[in-house]
Amino acid sequence: MNMSRRDRAFTLIELLVVVAIISMLIAMLLPSLSRARQHAQSVVCLSNLRQMGIAAQAYVCVNSDFYPVGQHRVISATGMTTFAWDFASERNWSTGEMKVWPGLLWAAQTAMEIQQCPSFQGPANSLNDPYTGYNYNVSYIGHGQGEATDPPARLLVPPARSGQVRRPAACALFGDGQYGAGANKFMRSPWDHSLDRFPARAAGTQGFRHLSRTNVGFCDGHAEPLRIRYTQTLVSEVPKIAPDTGFLSPDNSLYDLK
Repeated sequence: MNMSRRDRAFTLIELLVVVAIISMLIAMLLPSLSRARQHAQSVVCLSNLRQMGIAAQAYVCVNSDFYPVGQHRVISATGMTTFAWDFASERNWSTGEMKVWPGLLWAAQTAMEIQQCPSFQGPANSLNDPYTGYNYNVSYIGHGQGEATDPPARLLVPPARSGQVRRPAACALFGDGQYGAGANKFMRSPWDHSLDRFPARAAGTQGFRHLSRTNVGFCDGHAEPLRIRYTQTLVSEVPKIAPDTGFLSPDNSLYDLK
């Protein structure tokens, strides 16, 4: 009852011990908290990809079984309209005004935020894209303008039909797009083929940004993370593959319709 103020107070050594213990606990907890945050972001990403898969299935049902084209442009006297699988945009030549709305996949109706991977913080593939981080298999499914040299790149290569996909659960449709310059919205297989002679294979890689995994949405609508990163491609393209990016398979098997 008659303890002095000095007896009740902490000594400097006791305070230092408490601070050291708290620091140790924080150091132990931070990696776990960071991993939990990354896991939560991966779950959100997988949910986004599943919703994109549902949208693709709805699209083919009302478009004669065709998947959306990767991209194509319409040029007029007043401006240029770009229709891409994720976003559409219109530029007015005289005013420079740019309008952006949900792309072909969504029939112009969706919350565009769904196309932002929560783990991707880099620049978009196009300055006009308000959200970014995902890409679309244009090597075998979306095709479009600029995705092939035969026929000429200025021509529109039609997209594949869903009925052509023989193994929907093993054919990638959407994924975590990423390459050396940031995001990429056009997924490309490691090796070219008759409808895809695009030379820059390393520009269509996937980002392994979810705890060293990459999330992939498949043609049957399911989405899953894949762990193994492949870098086999054209010899000239291998040095261009950025760290933590790569292909889904050493060949075209996870991209091909067969």
